[in-house]
Amino acid sequence: MKSKIFNIICASLVVLGFSACSDFLDEHIPQSTLSDEQVKDPENAEAMVISAYAIFTTAEDINSSFSMWNFDVRSDDAYKGGSGTSDGDVFHQLEVQQGVLTTNWNINDIWVRLYNSLSRVNSAIALLNETDDSYAMKQQRLAEMKFLRAYGHFLLKRLFKNIPFVVNENLTYDEYNELSNRTYSNDEGWQLIIDDLMEAFNTLPETQADKGRPTKASAAAFLAKVYLYKAYHQDDTNSNQVTSINQTDLENVIRFSDPALYTNYGLEDDLHNNFRPEEQYENGRESLWAIQYSRNDGSTYGNLNWSYGLIPPNIPGATDGGCDFYKPSQNLVNAYRTGADGLPLLDTFNERDYDKASDNADPRLFLTVGIPGLPYMFNRNYMMEETSIWSRSNGLYGYNVSLKQNVDPALIDSYLIKGSYWASSMNRIVFRYADVLLERAEAYAQLGQADQAITLVNRIRSRAASSTQMIGNYPNTYGVKMYITNYKGSYSKDEALRIVKMERRLELGMECERFFDLVRWGDAATVLNKYYAEEIDNCAIYGGAHFTTDKDEYLPIPFSQISASNGHYTQNIGNW
Repeated sequence: MKSKIFNIICASLVVLGFSACSDFLDEHIPQSTLSDEQVKDPENAEAMVISAYAIFTTAEDINSSFSMWNFDVRSDDAYKGGSGTSDGDVFHQLEVQQGVLTTNWNINDIWVRLYNSLSRVNSAIALLNETDDSYAMKQQRLAEMKFLRAYGHFLLKRLFKNIPFVVNENLTYDEYNELSNRTYSNDEGWQLIIDDLMEAFNTLPETQADKGRPTKASAAAFLAKVYLYKAYHQDDTNSNQVTSINQTDLENVIRFSDPALYTNYGLEDDLHNNFRPEEQYENGRESLWAIQYSRNDGSTYGNLNWSYGLIPPNIPGATDGGCDFYKPSQNLVNAYRTGADGLPLLDTFNERDYDKASDNADPRLFLTVGIPGLPYMFNRNYMMEETSIWSRSNGLYGYNVSLKQNVDPALIDSYLIKGSYWASSMNRIVFRYADVLLERAEAYAQLGQADQAITLVNRIRSRAASSTQMIGNYPNTYGVKMYITNYKGSYSKDEALRIVKMERRLELGMECERFFDLVRWGDAATVLNKYYAEEIDNCAIYGGAHFTTDKDEYLPIPFSQISASNGHYTQNIGNW
C-alpha cells in the first residue's frame, strides 16, 4: 500500500511536470511504495534534499538559464546576439517588445522548468516533515529547502508577477488543480517568499561545510533583496506602475543588510575574482550563495554549467561552434565613460560612443565587456577585432563580447568543455556582497539618508579602482584611459538615488539584474524607449521597438498553462 507521502509527492511531480512519478522515486528513494519505516528514514530524506539541489542545475539549459540572461536581453545592457534576428526569434521579439505571443515556447519553457524545480523542493519538504524527529539535521535541511523554495518563487515572480504559489507541500492532486495565480496581491506574494526566507534565516547556521548550501548570511542577503522589491508597491490590478514606496520594507532592507550579519563575507580585492573558474577563486568572500558547478566528478562532463552555452564567441581553432549571444550593448559601454572628475556622466554618457583612445573609463568596463582592439578574456593570443569572428551577425549586434560569463580559451579542456555546446565549471554567484551594499545604499537613499548611501557607493567605487590585476597594463599597452574617483560633497535624495541606480548598472553590468531593476523602480518604459531611439544607429533592430507600459514589464502567463488551469489562472494585463 502506498503511503500518504508517496501520494503527496506524486501530486506535485505530476501536476508540475514529471510524467513518471514512480520512476523518479525509484531512482532517488528505494521502493516507491515508501513504507512508514522508509518515510521516517533520514537517508531517504537526504536523497530528496540532494535531488532538490541538483534540479537547479539540471533543469536549466541554454534557452532557459536560471541566471536569466535570456530574458535580460530586454534591458539596455545587452543585445540578444547570435547570427541574426531569426536566430532565437522568440528572444528577438522580447528584445524589441514586438510580436510576443502567449504561445511562444520560451515563455512556457522557463515556467515549466522552474515549477519542476519547485516540485522537487516541495517533495523534499514533505518527506522531511515525516522524517523521524531524532534526525539531528532535520530542521536545518527544512530551512535549506525553504530557501530553495523562495528562490524558485522569486525567479518566477520577477518574470511573471502573478503566479500560483506552491507553499503548501501537502497539497493533493485535486488541490494543485485548484491553485490560482491571483490568490495573493503583489505585496502578499512577496511576503510569502519572505515567510519562507525568515524560517531559513532563523535556522540556518553561520557556515556550511558544503559550499552550495545556504547560510544565515545567504538568507539575510536574499531577504534584503526581496524586501527591496516588495518596497516598490505595484498592487494596482490594472497597472504595473509603482504606486508607493513602503518605508517599513526599506527599513527591513537596512536590517538584513546590516554588516554584523556578514562577518564571514566582504568585497573581493578585485572584482574579476568573482568571475574566475579556478578553484582558488570559487566561493570567495564575496560569494554569499552560488550555484555550484563542477568538473571531474566521475561523470562524462561533470556538473557543468550548460546554460551559458550560447554565449561564447565563435573563435576559429578555439571556441569553434560558439554562438555569440548576449552581447553587451554600446549603451552599456558608453555608461562606463567618466568625466574629468572621474565620475560617471549621468546625463551625457550616451551623447556619443565611447572612444578608447580619448575617453576616460571606469576600470569595470574592461572587466565586463570585451572590446575590439583589446584581448579577449585578457589573453593576448585572442585579440578582438571588428570581424565576423567576433560577431556572427557581421556587426548587426556589434563586436563587443561579454566577459563575466566566459572563460579564457587557454582553459579549454580544463575549465571550458565542449559538448553539444560550450560549458564551464565556473560557479554562478546568485547573491554577492557588492549587491547587498548597493541594496543598502538604495534603501538609505530612498529613506532620505543620502550621506550613508554615498558612503556605500564609494566603497564599491574604491574596489573598482583597485580591480586592475588583469588590466593594469592596458593604458601603456593598448592606450586606454582608466580614471575613477569617489563622490565628494553632499547630495539630495533624488541625486543620491540617481547615483545609486547608475552604480548598480556599472557594478552589476551583464549580471542579469538590469531589466528587473528597471521594472522594480518603475523606470522601464522611460529608460527603454529612450534607449531604443538612441541605439538604432548602433543596432538597427530597434527601428520598430517599443516598450508598452502596463504590458511589457512582465511576461504573459503561457497559453498552455492558462488552458490547463481549468479557469483558475488570469492572464496578466496588457491585452496579450
